[in-house]
Order: sequence, then C-alpha cells, then structure tokens
Amino acid sequence: MQHPGSQPAIGFGLIIVGSEILDGRVSDRHLASTSALLRERRLDLRYAQILPDDPEVIETQLRWAMDRGEPFFCCGGIGSTPDDYTRGCAARAAGVPLAYHPRGVAILKQRFGAQATPARLRMVEFPQGADLIPNPINQVPGFRIGNGHFLPGFPEMAHPMTAWVLDTWYAPGVEKIARALRLPGAREADLVDLMEAFIAAHPDVTFSSLPAFTATGTEVKLGISGAREAVAAGLRDLTAALDHAGIKYQRL
Repeated sequence: MQHPGSQPAIGFGLIIVGSEILDGRVSDRHLASTSALLRERRLDLRYAQILPDDPEVIETQLRWAMDRGEPFFCCGGIGSTPDDYTRGCAARAAGVPLAYHPRGVAILKQRFGAQATPARLRMVEFPQGADLIPNPINQVPGFRIGNGHFLPGFPEMAHPMTAWVLDTWYAPGVEKIARALRLPGAREADLVDLMEAFIAAHPDVTFSSLPAFTATGTEVKLGISGAREAVAAGLRDLTAALDHAGIKYQRL
C-alpha cells in the first residue's frame, strides 16, 4: 500500500559510502541491487557515487545531492562506530542538529533490552525531524531527511529497505520502450547536426549514439527510449530526418 503522499519521481540518485569499496577490500553490490529495484518499478537511476569514509567529502556530496532535488539513497556510515560519519554529515547538510529519534530509541530498547547501551542508541541519533525507514533484518532503522534516504551499508539490509521506500513513498514510473536504428556505413561525426536537432526537438526521450567499426567499414547505432507515445513520435521524426538526408538505416 502506498503512502498517501506517494509521488512520481523523475529519477533517483545513489551514494555509497565506504573506503573499503574504493580500496578493493569489498566489492560493491548496492549499485546492481538498487538499479534492479528501480527498473522493476520503471524508475531511473540518474547518478551513482562511491565515497570514502571522509566527513568533508560525504557532507559536500550530500549537500550537492540535496540541492539537486530528486530523491536519492545513501548506503553506509549510519552505524555507531567511529568511522560512521554519515548521520552527522546528513544533519549538517540538511541544516539541522542530530537528535535521538524517540520511536527509534523505543525500537532499540525493545530489541536489545538491557543491552541498549549509549553506543547502540547512537544508531538512532538522526537529523532532527527525520522519518524512520524500517529494517526487517535486525530492526535497527534507517532514516529519511528531505530527499535523502539513508540506509545501512549491508546490502542484505539495504535491499529490502530500498524496496520499502519505493513502494511506500513513490509511485511507479510510466511504461517505457526502446527503439534502435542501425546506420551501415555512417560516421558519427557526419551526424552531429542531425542528432543535435533531434535532441532539441525531443527532450522527453533518452537518445544515444554508438559508433562501431565493422568488417566492411563503419556503422552507427542510434537509440531512443522513453514513454511509448514519445518514442513513437521521436522515431517518426528521426527516420524522416535520415530519409531527408539520404542516410540509409535499418530498424533493429
């Protein structure tokens, strides 16, 4: 069931925090997982970043992501160890203080009982005004502040929490289709004016150009994707422009 305030999103961002990924000690699994969850709901991933455990870098990039406006996920750095900087960086980027979340404290006290030490309770010291994101694995929640959704660095936890966020707070995207043309013998440099004109006339579709060398020379593959009606209109205009220019093409 969707949240009453669920809304369409033009795209999502992904920020992954962890020096262990950058130096090769651990392989990232967040990008593939998040991309798959978004595709299942016909939503787009606009950008992805991997950041070190460096408070200055994390805060700078969180400010940048918050200023962009589209929702984003941030995985990692929300635990209670000395190298978990993300909670504080998120608070500073959002311009609010850190504060213990009352419901988060209650969840941890119920979960850990007498073992709910100050160090453990630090895991629910979130930016003031944050919403909780439930964690079905160990009940330690993540949080949302503004357009940012902050999740643990463990993919096993982040995956179901990401799915919950998408299904609770955001509407699925529109159905998308893709179409492609193969231009045998074409060279990308000769198509620049045509491509620029097409992109200007069709900002509501995604356009791509992929040049290649073949056994017989060169070729270019042009692709467009987006909502069904927009792609149909774009394909009509693109093939008409190629016909007008005398450029041969094959539909793929």
